Amino acid sequence: RAPLRLSHQLPGSDPGEEAREARLAYEPNREDYQRLSLQFMRSADRMGPLAAARAFAGFGRRFSQDRDSLPQDDADRAFGLVARATTVIDYELPFSDDDKALELIKKGHELLGEALLLDEHCFDALRMQQASQIASFDGYYDFLRTEGDDVRAWCLRQHEHALKREGGERGRIAANLALRPFIRWRAMQASKAVICGRNKDAIDIARELMRIDPDDEADVRYTALIALAKVEDEQGLEELCRKGAQIEARRGMPATQDAWTQLARIALAYKSHDLVGARDAITRLAETHPNALSALAIQRELPDGVFSRLVTQPRSEDELILAISEGTVLLQEGRDKEGRGALGAWLREECLGRLGHDERAHVFADEVEWGVGREAE
Repeated sequence: RAPLRLSHQLPGSDPGEEAREARLAYEPNREDYQRLSLQFMRSADRMGPLAAARAFAGFGRRFSQDRDSLPQDDADRAFGLVARATTVIDYELPFSDDDKALELIKKGHELLGEALLLDEHCFDALRMQQASQIASFDGYYDFLRTEGDDVRAWCLRQHEHALKREGGERGRIAANLALRPFIRWRAMQASKAVICGRNKDAIDIARELMRIDPDDEADVRYTALIALAKVEDEQGLEELCRKGAQIEARRGMPATQDAWTQLARIALAYKSHDLVGARDAITRLAETHPNALSALAIQRELPDGVFSRLVTQPRSEDELILAISEGTVLLQEGRDKEGRGALGAWLREECLGRLGHDERAHVFADEVEWGVGREAE
């Protein structure tokens, strides 16, 4: 098996730098940086102003070069191990060759096990560990569903404690971090609900999370868009698209539509036999995302992120590849003779017809390498 080709970048290369356009809200190395920053500020409260200023000046260097020397409790140490495991499992393993894969799997499992020994309430580590131990999607979904209420209760208590302990901006940040493991838990449950055909459950979970976090840091609305297209709820999809546009405007993101929105609209138009509308939507997608026609023709499937959705730049080819992979449930409704569904087969032919000779040759070569309809391992 050849390694996956995705123009990915390992997360956390500069976790202290603001990046308005990247989806970094649930990027674990950045979150690790935020957690240790809060602990560092608490320790600096006991210092004089000059000593605190000198200490803060060296924080970034210590984080990148000597993380363990920074003030932290066992929960922070556990999350640091989760961040390392995420880099291994989500950003190295899918792009490795077979010779390296077993070593990375073992390393990832060891890091997650060590995290749970340090903090039994490290729910990210528990969720990621169970993803590899439960063989079926339905079994994993049931685990997330049955344990989710306890995770919610614990994280809400930590959220309230953070607000009462510190207050102000520092308390707000600490409370937000305390709630994130639950939101990631539910977001993963929504993702698996779509795969298991529980689309209404996925929509309900997304609405629950967006009530808790109107800014949708977890981007669970993208999962809901796929589910809404699957159940052909055009009104619900358009309502969510309007909310999504408002969220992305507040984040300072591009005004053009994300790949999930456009893919869902293509699917709805195709299902309603509006091929003119579907073709227009393909044209718009090709205008906003590089190499869109090739990506839509190839329809590569990627492994799901285990910590959370993989980090991509908005309106990038990577974003589209990820959306297509998550939208496989739309593309593969019904099977054609090559293992694609009706929409997937139509999209391939439509996009191939718009490509030049060299671009079509690239698509064919990629299909030979991966196999038509074969899930990337």
